[in-house]
Amino acid sequence: MSRRSLQASAKGISKAEAALIRNSLTQQGLAGELGISRQPVTKFFQGKAVDRYIFVTICEKLNLNWEEIVKPSSFPEEEASASVSQIQVLVQNVREKVHNSIQRRCGVMRVLDMEKPRRLDNIYTPVYIWERITGRRRLEIGEIVRDFDPTKFNCFNLGVLQQPRLPAIEAVEGYDKLMILGKPGSGKTIFLKWLAIQCNLGEYKGDRIPIFIELNDFAQIKEQPTLLEYITEQFEDCGVTTPNAALTLLTQGQAVVLLDGLDRVRDRDYNRILLEIRQFTTRFSANSFVITCRVAAQNYIFEQFTEVEIADFDEQQITQFAIQWFQDKAAIQSEDFLYNLRQNQSLKSLATNPLLLTFLCLVFEDRANFNLNTSAIYQEALDILLQQWDNQLHIQRDAMCQQIPVSQTAELLSNLAKNYLYKGEYLFLQSAIEEQIREYILSLDEGNKSFNKAGIDSTAILKYIQSHHGLLVERARGIYSFSYISLQEYLAAKDI
Repeated sequence: MSRRSLQASAKGISKAEAALIRNSLTQQGLAGELGISRQPVTKFFQGKAVDRYIFVTICEKLNLNWEEIVKPSSFPEEEASASVSQIQVLVQNVREKVHNSIQRRCGVMRVLDMEKPRRLDNIYTPVYIWERITGRRRLEIGEIVRDFDPTKFNCFNLGVLQQPRLPAIEAVEGYDKLMILGKPGSGKTIFLKWLAIQCNLGEYKGDRIPIFIELNDFAQIKEQPTLLEYITEQFEDCGVTTPNAALTLLTQGQAVVLLDGLDRVRDRDYNRILLEIRQFTTRFSANSFVITCRVAAQNYIFEQFTEVEIADFDEQQITQFAIQWFQDKAAIQSEDFLYNLRQNQSLKSLATNPLLLTFLCLVFEDRANFNLNTSAIYQEALDILLQQWDNQLHIQRDAMCQQIPVSQTAELLSNLAKNYLYKGEYLFLQSAIEEQIREYILSLDEGNKSFNKAGIDSTAILKYIQSHHGLLVERARGIYSFSYISLQEYLAAKDI
């Protein structure tokens, strides 16, 4: 058992159960009032080891003296003596100092036009991953289209070609250095924030310090600090006064370092940040590291890192998310939402993306159905992926964005959607789509200054649309499709 953990004695559990009844609470209700998951509360009442902070908090909520509830053997002999390890004392101190900062920065979500933040523990839906990056599989179009039916929900999860989905937390627990890739809006940041909270509450590596860094914010600091300097400043802002606390803890491997949004770093800062991450993760390799990045934006390999990809939501995840989203509304509202979604399979396909699922929930809150002007819903979903999401994240795209304005990208995508839909094709070779991109650019009026026709790089343009907008997806190596057939059809109709 960790020195950071405590266990309730049999007598203490009896007192706690009586206190639950006195306070008219269930274990689930207690967890809700404390703003934590059910798991640590269940472990508390089973007499299992629970993070010290949570153990004391549970007792205080039940108006109990935690020292009367704890099992005496919970106290390691080392803690009872004067020879307690200085590192363990430092870990304890820093965890307590950074606790509120992590909860404040990572404990809520607010996206799109949500009017107020939502608590992450109330809305979080467990994330799953694929161990193989889908776009790197070597498949032929014939293999993919064999079981392909464009009228079916989530039709790109293709029977035997679909990989097993594993809980993302298993990948994090299995690899100390993990790169999580995913499409725009697939839930990478939300998962990383949830992981920070789990560490903060002692549910995941509770004997380590959670460190959450938004890489774009870090990269734009004028003084260009190192990661060590940046973390040191974060600790000091939280009231950590021990000299060289960050250096000591990182050297001893006492941190969980979460680096969010490598794809958001501007081109001008990218190489510097890559070098800094490589040097930092090499120097302090005893710690746990997780980096997130959009799936097609990563063009550098960190040799010590394992790469996985966030899987699309399935029906069970969509259902769970909707129930949690509408939990403060009338109970029937989530049922109505899911019923309306089942009646519109085209819209339902958008719900496999957590960001677009959130968007659909917001639409339903306003309209109570999806029947009014469905084309407006598709247009707004398109705007979210083309521009709105990047704007909300304050992402500043460099050269390629200046070369291809959003309006031109939308027109290009409409042209592609129409050409392939006329032929009844939903999957196409990279070489074919690059040629169509090239032809589109060459067809523009000479007065159009958006493109340098003499230096057309259709491969770079394709990768840009894939990584930054997520509207084109590599289903296997060199084989692409639109991310959602409903948006391909909408784009084609717009062009017509």
